[in-house]
Amino acid sequence: MEIILTSIFVTDQAEALRFYTEVLGFVLAKDIPAGEHRWLTVVSPSNTGGVQLTLEPTAHPAVAPFMEALRADGIPSAVFAVDDIEAEFQRLKELGVRFTQDPIAAGPTVSAIFDDSVGNLIQITQMMAPS
Repeated sequence: MEIILTSIFVTDQAEALRFYTEVLGFVLAKDIPAGEHRWLTVVSPSNTGGVQLTLEPTAHPAVAPFMEALRADGIPSAVFAVDDIEAEFQRLKELGVRFTQDPIAAGPTVSAIFDDSVGNLIQITQMMAPS
């Protein structure tokens, strides 16, 4: 068994596509009309055949309270791995991304959390080499 698709809810699919591709650097995988919304997925440019992230619309009534509760508690909706967290943190800040947590060490990782502009907190994490 393998994970091929996971999703996050977004308040605006067009803005999410812009942010996840132009700012974060993901690549569009699928953009299929689905009624008033779209089946919209992005994938890592380093593994275009890998796990796709669906940018799901927030149409279901349970979504808004769920998203609000996660944000209120500071819980990220997704975690993305980076090779150099300091460089990525600086790059994203220069692009205007708002961080809610600067990079901090926690065990074998260094992590930071930012606002994706479409309703989610996202964590970036660098695995540190064992000392």
